[in-house]
Amino acid sequence: MNTEFIDALDELEKEKGIGKDILLDAIEQALISAYKRNFNSAQNARVDIDRATGKVRVFARKTVVEDVLDPRLEISHVAANEISPVYNLDDVVEIEVTPRDFGRIAAQTAKQVVTQRIREAERSMIYEEYVDREDDIVTGTVQRHDSRYYYISLGKTEALMPLAEKMPTERFQTHDRVKAYITKVEKTTKGPQILVSRTHPGLIKRLFELEVPEIYDGIVEIKSVAREAGYRSKIAVYSQQDDIDPVGACVGPRGMRVQTVVSELKGEKIDIVRWSDDPQAYVANALSPSKVVSVDIDEDNKLAQVVVPDYQLSLAIGKEGQNARLAAKLTGWKIDIKSQSEADELEMANDEPEADDGGSLNEGEELETGNGHVVHEATRDDSE
Repeated sequence: MNTEFIDALDELEKEKGIGKDILLDAIEQALISAYKRNFNSAQNARVDIDRATGKVRVFARKTVVEDVLDPRLEISHVAANEISPVYNLDDVVEIEVTPRDFGRIAAQTAKQVVTQRIREAERSMIYEEYVDREDDIVTGTVQRHDSRYYYISLGKTEALMPLAEKMPTERFQTHDRVKAYITKVEKTTKGPQILVSRTHPGLIKRLFELEVPEIYDGIVEIKSVAREAGYRSKIAVYSQQDDIDPVGACVGPRGMRVQTVVSELKGEKIDIVRWSDDPQAYVANALSPSKVVSVDIDEDNKLAQVVVPDYQLSLAIGKEGQNARLAAKLTGWKIDIKSQSEADELEMANDEPEADDGGSLNEGEELETGNGHVVHEATRDDSE
């Protein structure tokens, strides 16, 4: 090795951010193994690379003893004093033993070590770059897919999107640019593995942060997100400043902000509702776009009994119960919806609806009551 090699390490340090001293230390350790392997040496050895010239030297390390039992590892006190009178018993003496053709071995070993360390350093830097970006959004390009994943190029590395994390309403072509939500970053033997999702509720939260300055600045807060990816979502927003309308801030002038998010999600409908610490108001808001006549809260059973105008009943429940289901997920309350006429009939008959003790709701189920209406349960808390 020579000064050109040292100059090359200086360039690597600038381009890759890998410290020259770290590389030289690694090369020295590798050269010790190469020396012992190629020259059948069992002695303790140290390799030194001159940081200025690149010159490589090998030193045998021997302990000073009174009586030598193993000359490969030990040196007598008398012999040590011939080298320098400063040596005492148990000191370590270094004697240069650099082989004549060691430069060729050193060059080969250095190339292997540098290549390996560059690869390891790049993987480590990629991991460090993305490990703090869990729950954040990234933009990448679809490269390919197989039976398990879509492979999305992020530039220096690839992210994996499981097929189940792709919205059912979208199809990707090679080179399509997509935004995705990072769910997990972990180290593997092949480098960092970055898992991303297009269905996670957090994707909506991050997209609104990008589009709504008030959210990014913390003036408006997204309290909860409920999502059926590709079809419809609801977000609950809140502002501590009375002069800031959180819903209006998210909608934007002429609906431009929310429309940008909808476009990114390939037309997924988004309901933006005002969060409230009053359960009655919060449940009523969550059932938007339907209007609500009244909400009665049963704290013990975490049940909200909602009355809506007759002509709003189907809107409140939504297609296949979607609106009520999302409202239940958003608020964390079970929601029982009745029409106004049905509520009036029950009141006139003074016949209070009884809870069905036939069993509890499992995730995603809807429980029909004896009056033909449906109780929607919050099966998952998607709040951030």
